Amino acid sequence: MGNCRVVGMGSKLIGSGSATPSLCISNDDLSKFVETSDEWIAARTGIRNRRVLSGGETLGGLSVKAAQRALEMAQVRPEDVDLVLFCTSTPDDLFGGAGQVLAEVGCTNAFGFDITAACSGFIVGLITATRFIKGGGIQNVLVVGADALSQYVDWTDRGTCILFGDAAGAVLVQAVVFLYSLLGKTLQFVVLQSCNADEDGLLGFCVQSDGHGQKHLHCSSSNADSILSKTNGVPGFPPKKTNFSCIEMNGKEVFRFAVRCVPQSIEKALEEAGLPASSIDWLLLHQANQRIIDAAASRLSIPSEKVISNLANYGNTSAASIPLALDEAVRGGKVKAGDIIAASGFGAGLTWGSAIVKWG
Repeated sequence: MGNCRVVGMGSKLIGSGSATPSLCISNDDLSKFVETSDEWIAARTGIRNRRVLSGGETLGGLSVKAAQRALEMAQVRPEDVDLVLFCTSTPDDLFGGAGQVLAEVGCTNAFGFDITAACSGFIVGLITATRFIKGGGIQNVLVVGADALSQYVDWTDRGTCILFGDAAGAVLVQAVVFLYSLLGKTLQFVVLQSCNADEDGLLGFCVQSDGHGQKHLHCSSSNADSILSKTNGVPGFPPKKTNFSCIEMNGKEVFRFAVRCVPQSIEKALEEAGLPASSIDWLLLHQANQRIIDAAASRLSIPSEKVISNLANYGNTSAASIPLALDEAVRGGKVKAGDIIAASGFGAGLTWGSAIVKWG
């Protein structure tokens, strides 16, 4: 018996991509048809502009572009992708958007499905990707976060119309083999990419939900004008549900929830990772409100220069916000290989989750 290596499966984030619509709506544009102003919106949210789908643009189209850019950065061929996780609450098709990404990107050997967890969707997708990899048999996972909440906004309600935009973002998560030194029998294995255990891309995570808070942020189905007529319908049968009401939000309650739960979630993820808050190179929160981002950074004693935020340019893009901001930070040279990122998503459900990840 002598020293040998025992194999474990880990993961790395090796590529990112994003896409946004061409139409930009500024705060001044909104002030033309709702009682508000650039100063009022910016002071309360930090948002200056948002992008929304127009013309022939679709969420699926944005998602395909983001996925292609992530694969290009990762230098992974579409046919080498094993799994596509499409994180969205607003797919173009009721049955989900993963199929469109599979087909149009060319992931001919992949299985795909949708994940719906609102603004926490990308974090849930990222964690899900690493769990699939850890189980073995999966090497490349494409995680796409995309939403088009502008389609569910009452543009006369200044409490919600000022907040949301549309976008898509993606990351490529790749399997790695990490090795432990133990006493035991020598094992034979195929190395996908070797690394030490402390180089695993997902260092720690925490996910939580509170269903009692669902009432504070929701977009319920509506039967108005959608019940089948007597000619086409069957009496006593359930009505068609083809419409949704607009997004309804209790802003004060959501704000209280976020500033309380997000820092706690990150602290729990750091504890699982065995890391202090001082080890964080970048804080990357769901881009919902700059005051929430600032409050979380203050609670964790993270200086503003370590906070990633593009909220001013895009508004709240739900499941797309984290991968969109990450992609811009990577391509802009902020985030570099080996950097530790504390990422946290939070929103409807109420659901929230944090992941401590190492880039590259």
